[in-house]
Amino acid sequence: MVNQYEVIIIGGSYSGLSSAMALGRALRKVLVLDTGKPCNRYTPHSHNFITQDGETPFEIFQKAKSQVLAYPTVDFRENKVLTVLKTEEGFKVKTSDDSFFTKKIILATGIKDIFPDIKGFEDCWGKSILHCPYCHGYEVRNQQIAVVGNGEIGYDFAKLIYQWSTNIVLLTDGKSTLSQEQTNKLISKGIRVIENTIEEYCHAEGQVTYIKLGEDMELSVDAVFARVPFQQSTSFAEDLGCTMLPSGYVQVDEMQRTSVRGVYAVGDSTSMMRSVSVAVATGTKAGAMINKELIEEEF
Repeated sequence: MVNQYEVIIIGGSYSGLSSAMALGRALRKVLVLDTGKPCNRYTPHSHNFITQDGETPFEIFQKAKSQVLAYPTVDFRENKVLTVLKTEEGFKVKTSDDSFFTKKIILATGIKDIFPDIKGFEDCWGKSILHCPYCHGYEVRNQQIAVVGNGEIGYDFAKLIYQWSTNIVLLTDGKSTLSQEQTNKLISKGIRVIENTIEEYCHAEGQVTYIKLGEDMELSVDAVFARVPFQQSTSFAEDLGCTMLPSGYVQVDEMQRTSVRGVYAVGDSTSMMRSVSVAVATGTKAGAMINKELIEEEF
């Protein structure tokens, strides 16, 4: 059949390309569909991935893509997927200009961060407003850092960032919901708790310089750590009937299988561990497992 593949991978960033490499090396006919908008496109440099530490996300992607496409059974198309439907033989994937058929699906679609409506936040995201100290903490070590959070989440986040810098203030962006015990512990570590609302992140080309707070307060900082809510980048997992976790991630087992037979999910859509190395690992597992599943079906 024309446009028939053994595996279609929706999403061509690190987890998707890793899956494609494992399957390409297993001689499987694979199609990768991608829109070219990875979640970490805001970040100038990627860290904590051996052999690639400090590279730009685009450089890692370009190198990975060229290596994956060296395997002749792997195709890559920049195409937006519109629908994924279950069929008797497998799945039908409809894009903006074509339809494809496959036995197995890998969802490597990632997540979409939901930014607060605060001036300057999006401009600084991934550059000086950061989400992960394991990815970016070393680069801002010992600098003046603001941690944004409240209650138990804010308390735990401040404790975590303290490993990289003791020059910390915790911004609760409104009335603190920390317990008195938590507040006292932070104060004993030299961490101020500021309840003023956040009005603007002032910056120079994405590098935050100070934060405008309510009551005409200004706070000079070198970096900010903040966690933002997210949503799945696509609804394909839910459309196919995959079980979703209360946290918003796609539920998968240890080999990246979803609750729907033939559908796997990898990368940021399945885990709070948002790093390139983790995404690559999930993709490799899924690729190997699908190959094994196809072998079992053939025999």
